[in-house]
Amino acid sequence: MGNGTWELTVRRHFSAAHALREYEGECSRLHGHNYEVEVVVARRSLDSLGMAMDFGELKRLCNEVVDDLDHRMLNELPAFSEANATSERIAEYLYRELARRLAGANVRLRLVRVWETPTSAAAYWED
Repeated sequence: MGNGTWELTVRRHFSAAHALREYEGECSRLHGHNYEVEVVVARRSLDSLGMAMDFGELKRLCNEVVDDLDHRMLNELPAFSEANATSERIAEYLYRELARRLAGANVRLRLVRVWETPTSAAAYWED
């Protein structure tokens, strides 16, 4: 076999409200989004079953993190008490929470991308 890398992507959805503090524009008012989250992990080898990671396990871990944001007022959560709950900050928050949960897995968390609209997304990763 080659020296390649396998990449897995799962998507989750959640709905939440927020308001951007100190922002001049419509988004300073309370509003909501139907967010889509993409989580990408990578691995340079497959396990004995031929998998980089069980999709079911990856989805379960993603659900644990995303469910904490679903149908919430994001500004009221400790993670966003001081920083605006922008797509950028949401992606960073989700990345860090997932990285903690994946610490014992044999995969590397590559990135988390958060879509706030079908045409606007922000991604976060660590080198």
